[in-house]
Amino acid sequence: MKHTISFVTSTYNEENNLAACLESVKDIVDEIIVVDGSSTDNTVKIAKEYGAKVVITTNPPIFLINRQKAIDLATKDWLLNLDADERLTPDLASEIKNELDKKNDEINGYYMPRKNWYLGRYLMKGGVYPDYQLRLYKRGKVHFALKDVHEQAIVEGETGYLHKAINHISDPVFKRYLLRFNRYTDRMADEFKDAHLGKNPLIFLQHVLIKPIYTFFMTYIRHKGFMDGWQGFVFHFYSSLRYSIAYIKYLRS
Repeated sequence: MKHTISFVTSTYNEENNLAACLESVKDIVDEIIVVDGSSTDNTVKIAKEYGAKVVITTNPPIFLINRQKAIDLATKDWLLNLDADERLTPDLASEIKNELDKKNDEINGYYMPRKNWYLGRYLMKGGVYPDYQLRLYKRGKVHFALKDVHEQAIVEGETGYLHKAINHISDPVFKRYLLRFNRYTDRMADEFKDAHLGKNPLIFLQHVLIKPIYTFFMTYIRHKGFMDGWQGFVFHFYSSLRYSIAYIKYLRS
C-alpha cells in the first residue's frame, strides 16, 4: 500500500517564495495545507493556485503556532514540512519516496540536511552545514512545544536520517539577512529579560566581548568558515555579534 503525504506549512507575506516551494513538492504530496497569518500580499492566491487547503488566521510571534495548526489539519499518513523559502531537490524527493516505500514501521520521523544560501552561495563550512532539520514525520506522532521559534518538532518514537539536502534560500540579499538578524536579536533580548540576566560588568564583558570573539574563532577559524569566501566572513562576523547586539538591546529595554 502506497504511503500518502501531506505538505504542511505556515506563511506570512511569502509571495516571492511560496510558488517555488510548492512547485518542488507538488509531485510527491497528496495534499497541501497552508495556514496563513493574514498575509497582505498574494501568498494566499498562490497557495490556492496549487490546490492548497488554506486557513487564514493571525500571525503570532512564535510562527510555529500556525505550523502546529497546519499539522493538526493534515489527513495523510506522513507530513512533510518546509518553510516557504525552502525547496526539495529532485534527488531529495526521490529519496523520500524510496524511504517511505521501505515501510519501516519503527521510524516515525526523518531528519534532512539543509543547505543555506547566503548572498550568492551555499555556506558549507563553519558549522552551517549539514544543519539537520526534522521535516518528515508520521501523522499523529509529532507536535511542537511552542516555546521558542527555533525549536525542532518533537516526534514520538524513533527517527532516521536522509542524505540529500533541502535547499534553503535564506538570504539572497543582505537586506533580508539584516531583517532576520534584527528579529533574532530582538528575541534574544527578550529572552535575556525573561531570564533576568543581570547588568553587572562581568555579564556585560561576557556578552559584548568574550562570546563574540570566541564564537567567531570557533566558526570562522576552527570550523573553517573562511573556506566559504567573503560570504563566510560576513556571515560569521555578524553571527558572532548577535550576543553583543542582543545584550545592548536588553540594556536599553
